Amino acid sequence: MALRNWLGGLAKQPAVKSSAAGPLIAWSQIGRAKWTPRRYDALAEEGFRKNVVAYRCISMVAGAAAQIPWLLYDGEGRELTSHPLLQILEQPNPLMDGVSFRENLFAAYQIAGNVYIEAVRPDSGAPRELYPLRSDRMRVVPGPTGFPQGYEYQAGGQTMRWNADPLTGASNILHVRHYHPLDDWYGLAPLEAALLAIDQHNAAGGWNQALLNNGARPSGALVFAPKEGPAHLSEEQVRRLKDQLDEYYQGARNAGKPMLLEGGLDWRPMSLSPQDMDWLKGRDAAARDIALAFGVPSQLVGLPDAQTYANIKEARLAFYEETVLPLAMRFVASFNHWIAPMFGDGLVLDLDLDEVSALAQRREAVWEKLQRVDFLTINEKRDAAGYGPLADGDRLVFSAAPLSAPSSSSITERGSP
Repeated sequence: MALRNWLGGLAKQPAVKSSAAGPLIAWSQIGRAKWTPRRYDALAEEGFRKNVVAYRCISMVAGAAAQIPWLLYDGEGRELTSHPLLQILEQPNPLMDGVSFRENLFAAYQIAGNVYIEAVRPDSGAPRELYPLRSDRMRVVPGPTGFPQGYEYQAGGQTMRWNADPLTGASNILHVRHYHPLDDWYGLAPLEAALLAIDQHNAAGGWNQALLNNGARPSGALVFAPKEGPAHLSEEQVRRLKDQLDEYYQGARNAGKPMLLEGGLDWRPMSLSPQDMDWLKGRDAAARDIALAFGVPSQLVGLPDAQTYANIKEARLAFYEETVLPLAMRFVASFNHWIAPMFGDGLVLDLDLDEVSALAQRREAVWEKLQRVDFLTINEKRDAAGYGPLADGDRLVFSAAPLSAPSSSSITERGSP
């Protein structure tokens, strides 16, 4: 009887909603930190620090996205100009302002494909501070349901751990990751997708530097063909000849210096000239591929013969619409899901697109079209333009030209039915 009652009570318990595939993903790694599958420091060193095109693209995207102000609305759609959530976004911690904080996040997202943010909540209430954490020091601890059961941060020989809810994944750590088709826990960095082009671009730059170091001459061979005497140089003669070449003929300071040959020596070039190698075009092609991986129009990076768009204005518009705004909205959505509920229900973050100068022309075109529409109310037009409703805005406003004066117009207002 007791067993039947226990089974009956168990059957009445609400079912836990979870993914059926989650346990299959995590079963072999439950409770153990899973390391990132690549070296973040190598990506940052080769791609960001040593490649001027990748550095410029990442800086442009991160800087442009960070400059867009964030707005906050309550549950009824009213804009809030003063709120603790806005304050923490404008001053996340004592060391950073809001713009530098967002720029840090957007740059890390492109370099590592993963962004980690810590919310400091001493009393489990609303966060007091926000800190970006280096992705190469953070490890995801898989849980039994397919959600992370925690995060581990290693620095200075010490490890800090934050737990996560095993059913919802809620945590004081926000993990924003780029889509990765082959990894369940970590994102794919745009920088990693551009590595082949970056290696080619760096190799072209290294080839040019080596050419300059060798006096801007292609490599060749000294041929020893004496008319009489031994046909081979002694070891002492070979060593002395190498020393003379290094001292008198190699390096930028010796460029153009004529070579004096004697004793049956003859110089024969063994490689193509820089023009024949055409390394400059190959370098530009690699640079365009790098810009393509980050979604930056090539002409904004200053590449020659890269006029994809008719002018710089069109290129900047495409840059914002196709790259900057989707990236910024990605983080706004993550913050709405993660931190906004910590400050209360119904709060929604959004971007202030009116402050984006590159979108001014597109915004004015929308306003002009809405102004000519007569079948929408004032509030419907304001909603289409991204503005809130007015108290008396549920009415139609249209223009009509009288027959006696085609050149003039009169404004007629009609209340909504």
